[in-house]
Amino acid sequence: MILAEQRIARADMIRCAMCADAPCDKACAELAPSGLLRAVWFLNEQTAALKLPEKNPCLSCPAPCEHACVRPGEVPVRDLVNRLYYQVKPECETPLPGDEERLKCDLCGIPLENPFLLSSSVVASTYDMCARAFEAGWAGVCFKTICTLDIHEASPRFSAVTGSDGGIIGFKNIEQLSDHSLKENMAVFRRLKKEYPSKFILASIMGRNEKEWGELAGLCEENGADAVELNFSCPNMAEGGLGSDIGQVPELVERFTAAAKKGCRIPVLAKLTPNVANMSPAAEAALRGGADGIAAINTIKSIVGINPHTYVSSPSVHGQSAVGGYSGSAVRPIALRFVAELGQDPALRGMHLSAMGGVETWRDALEFILLGAGTVQVTTAVMQYGYRIIDDLKAGLNLYLKEKGFGSIRDAMGLALDTLSPTTDTLERDTVVYPKFNRERCIGCGRCQISCADGGHQAIRLGDDRRPKLNGKQCVGCHLCILVCPQRAIAPGSKRVIK
Repeated sequence: MILAEQRIARADMIRCAMCADAPCDKACAELAPSGLLRAVWFLNEQTAALKLPEKNPCLSCPAPCEHACVRPGEVPVRDLVNRLYYQVKPECETPLPGDEERLKCDLCGIPLENPFLLSSSVVASTYDMCARAFEAGWAGVCFKTICTLDIHEASPRFSAVTGSDGGIIGFKNIEQLSDHSLKENMAVFRRLKKEYPSKFILASIMGRNEKEWGELAGLCEENGADAVELNFSCPNMAEGGLGSDIGQVPELVERFTAAAKKGCRIPVLAKLTPNVANMSPAAEAALRGGADGIAAINTIKSIVGINPHTYVSSPSVHGQSAVGGYSGSAVRPIALRFVAELGQDPALRGMHLSAMGGVETWRDALEFILLGAGTVQVTTAVMQYGYRIIDDLKAGLNLYLKEKGFGSIRDAMGLALDTLSPTTDTLERDTVVYPKFNRERCIGCGRCQISCADGGHQAIRLGDDRRPKLNGKQCVGCHLCILVCPQRAIAPGSKRVIK
């Protein structure tokens, strides 16, 4: 089953740089190894396995791909391909879909070929970039926010929180809006709509008053935009009273939404800020103003990386820094929480919800869909890995929908909402779910014992064979041990009623 235990983890290919024009592909006469490894990275191992040729070309191969690698001998390409053949492929119960019909959906009634759009940012800021994204397979773009402000950006303007492998976990930016003129951006819209008529153009706009909100919305419609997204959420505005300053005041959200609606006839989405305790008040205000949908979330106000010698946080701009917007995988749990809040709000029922916040894989996107999103927007993952991630986003989601027997995205929308409670007081508390140890996979490192002793309930000890032994009387079923195990050798096991 597609949701069964993942047989190959990112850690198994952590040294792969996911190169452009990958040398391993040039060295292999039978396969395109880079695509297979990328599929593993983006949790799409089953699609990769199902695309393999019937005969395994790696069995008698001296693995020139591994020697051609930019990190020679550090990426076990042959082993990973063999595991796709012999561990993953035998468990694939559903054949690959023959088409992408299940991915077709709509945004406020306007057809989309799939639910994936680029979100308003640098990744969708020029004609060339949008055109390449369309060619790659993205259904649409939310163009970088258009305004009448004179935009001058700082340099540098990006920083990040990285993991132990050096990869980006959280991403900070202090970037503002489009620095191209209205004339230039409208020319981009006209050209994109002419050359890619089936693709979706969502125009992000920001005005300084009601007149500007209406005029910008109308101008975008006249030049080919399919819908307008109102930026009530950018945390980086140099001028006060804009962006997230608006999104925090429901009365302003309602007023400026109404102004934009008066200026155009195309659908209008309000993009809301997460820099609030609850998002529903602003979303309901947007609905009162006439909004057809909600987009959420934008970046979260943040401070990253204070230098211990200069005392300046990152990015440092001539010895100064500022609070900026945080995005990437680290914010996804927060984004999911806000999207669930909107999905559970009965006042918003029927409104289109375009969700974003840390989407890298099809599984990430699916989580938002299960909470009620009809489309999903992406930026930070594209900045890291490129437009090419659309291949695995589409393939993974398409296979999942087929396996579940869903005919479309709509069949999955909102299925997780009934299982969620805003507080923990409704949860059943009379059962303990014990951990179960896979002794073949266990390497005897003792990480479970350390964490249980110093962060849990002292229920695990190591035996003479360096394998964990569980004290059921001490175990409370918190599952900390499962989370810290580097071998994925612990899983939920038997249950005990404690009443």
